[in-house]
Amino acid sequence: VIAIGVVALFVYSGNQVISYNAGLQNTPTPKPLPEKLKNPPEVIKALYATTWTAATDTQINHLIDLANKTEVNAVVIDVKDYTGYISFDTNLEAVEAVGAEKIIIKDIDTLINKLHANNIYAIARITVFQDPVLASKRPDLAVQSKSTGKIWKDRKGLAWLDPASMEVWNYIVAIAREVDKHGFDELNFDYVRFPSDGVMSDMAFPFYNSETKYKSAVMKDFFKYLSDNLRSRGIKISADLFGLVTVNNDGLGIGQVMEDALINFDAICPMIYPSHYASGFIGLKNPGAYPYEVIKYSMEEARKKIAALEILKNSTTSSTEIQNAKIGKMRPWLQDFDLGADYTAEMIRLEKKALIDAGFNDGWMMWDPKNIYTSGALDLQ
Repeated sequence: VIAIGVVALFVYSGNQVISYNAGLQNTPTPKPLPEKLKNPPEVIKALYATTWTAATDTQINHLIDLANKTEVNAVVIDVKDYTGYISFDTNLEAVEAVGAEKIIIKDIDTLINKLHANNIYAIARITVFQDPVLASKRPDLAVQSKSTGKIWKDRKGLAWLDPASMEVWNYIVAIAREVDKHGFDELNFDYVRFPSDGVMSDMAFPFYNSETKYKSAVMKDFFKYLSDNLRSRGIKISADLFGLVTVNNDGLGIGQVMEDALINFDAICPMIYPSHYASGFIGLKNPGAYPYEVIKYSMEEARKKIAALEILKNSTTSSTEIQNAKIGKMRPWLQDFDLGADYTAEMIRLEKKALIDAGFNDGWMMWDPKNIYTSGALDLQ
């Protein structure tokens, strides 16, 4: 069994350049780490990039070119994706001990410097509880199958970690702090939830106890843990949530409550992809074909929740946690992929218009799994 403890939070050796003189090794000189963007934009407009896109010059240069010509001013890069692998050399003992590095981005510092040289805000995407690598190395931390006694897997065959495991929380914070050192302007956390598909009745949790705690309480504690260990240090953090958090209040069975995230993150990013709403949502047979209507309604409901949260924050009867909370921005994920309808430039522009018409101008993040974006949907500079 490989232990992953709090000590991992403090392990960092850094990349070093060693010079030689007349055959003698000199004192190692630390390689300068990238600085954060000096004047980050207030309104973030980001495109998502896979690890492979970020590591391929022609592809990342294309996104940079889009940013230089259009309203885009940020890029979201996978540094830990659904596989559980981390895409660059972290020098973290906790990561190396479980074999969680698959170095695809050979020089993360050069990449960040390149983005910043083009005045592009760099966001690191970190997948959290969906993590087949750590689950395979540490099955004692993973969601288990009641029927087989082995690791439980979702419909895609992916393993999950128990969201109530403090050891997992420490592992994520250790990774987050290391990623932050490399100049990323923001850390974006995805899969911050309990599993949502697969044979749910077959799940067994080594740490979570449904009889003593709601899933939403577990996730709220985790959100606060990230805030206490990252946001309190000046590290900007955001969280990806199901789009339905804007209209639901019950945690959706996965533990995500919009208000709990808003008080612990600098921004929350509900995935309000119209194609992901079930038939019948707001009376629409095919919500994916109605991007404006779906997004405007969803965000108007979010506006009501934020207004209620602001009232609580200003109430002397509210908890100290609520009164002292810095409420995060709403920066949703928008759809630039064909599902539910063929997403033309006009449809994507309707998504953006819906945000503005619902009273939100905190920006957006655009998702296409292939990273092929519709340039005609983007305003020119």
